[in-house]
Amino acid sequence: MMTFQEIVDSIDRLSTEERDSLFELIHQRRIQEQEAEILASRQELKEAIANGTAKRGGVRELIAELLGNDDDS
Repeated sequence: MMTFQEIVDSIDRLSTEERDSLFELIHQRRIQEQEAEILASRQELKEAIANGTAKRGGVRELIAELLGNDDDS
């Protein structure tokens, strides 16, 4: 396995066109990863709704829950 620095050094040796292609490839793969994460979250939410375990509330309730506050004011 290459170290991060070895990868950077290898990229430096690429032509501008190759670097552009590599950047686009990495960008597209990251988009695909994000789409997969969103789809997985959507599926989890659908299952939680079907099981009756989905939490309801607004933004204030969500923020309070994330911050560990018991009240939403």
